[in-house]
Amino acid sequence: MASRASKRVIYAALVGNLLVASTKFVASGLTGSSAMASEAIHSLVDTGNEILLLYGLHRAAKPPDELHPLGHGRELYFWSFIVALLIFTIGAGVSLYQGVRHIIAPAPMSHPIVNYVVLGLALVFEGGSWGVAIKEFRAAKGKRGYLEAARQSKDPTMFMVLFEDTAALIGLMIALAGITASHVLGRPELDGAASIGIGLLLGMVALFLASESKGLLMGEPAASEVVASICAIAHAQPGVERSSGLFTVHLGPDQVVAAITADFRDTLSAADVEAVVAEIEDRVKAVHPEIVLLMVKPQSAAALERVRARRAGGA
Repeated sequence: MASRASKRVIYAALVGNLLVASTKFVASGLTGSSAMASEAIHSLVDTGNEILLLYGLHRAAKPPDELHPLGHGRELYFWSFIVALLIFTIGAGVSLYQGVRHIIAPAPMSHPIVNYVVLGLALVFEGGSWGVAIKEFRAAKGKRGYLEAARQSKDPTMFMVLFEDTAALIGLMIALAGITASHVLGRPELDGAASIGIGLLLGMVALFLASESKGLLMGEPAASEVVASICAIAHAQPGVERSSGLFTVHLGPDQVVAAITADFRDTLSAADVEAVVAEIEDRVKAVHPEIVLLMVKPQSAAALERVRARRAGGA
């Protein structure tokens, strides 16, 4: 379900960005607007980003093989990080360059009405894509705030497209303000200033997305409610005296590896312990199908207490 929702959001953004990029490039060529050129490059970069995210989803869905026994889930995190780098280097970098160049050598804008028409069309296209992204993200975030949900999300495609579309809408407002001021006041350098504003906006968004993608790529734990649920299932299993030391890490949005230590009843035989472990694995995977691997390590009560003591001392 998460994959289908992610693809729906990406496809909506891809179509919107293709339409917007083509109209912006035409307007930039006709009017010579620096801000419009920056916006055209911005939309073109976003279009490439959606293609990379779709490629990442495709690669992440590949089944495990001999070289990747736990699957390819982190392919999505890798390509998400590449997307953030592209926004920063190409989107922000070229916009800043265009703006500085236009301020140093300002040129009057021709056919300004074309810019207004294109910006209006772009707002319609980007608004439609943003509407799809915000609807899916709102459904996924629950009661959490938007920024908190983005930081805790394990599916970068959802918040990346939303942040890209939000930045695109804000960028359109900056471009409209710069183009209007340049046209009304007869100061073409204001058009270049708007281009610089777009570049700074893209740079901030790219840094945030890169930071979140880096965390996912390095490995983030499962949500606290998932951790609590697994611990409760293990502790409730007959034959388990206590459990502790749950370790989880996301390999992808719907792929989690978990390891837990458990103190088994002393009267259990080795065969009984194996049966209990198998039952824990079955119950956990029935409740949490995203768990692709669960490791249960037998450990004595004394050892568990020593682990708790070390953690308490470190805290």
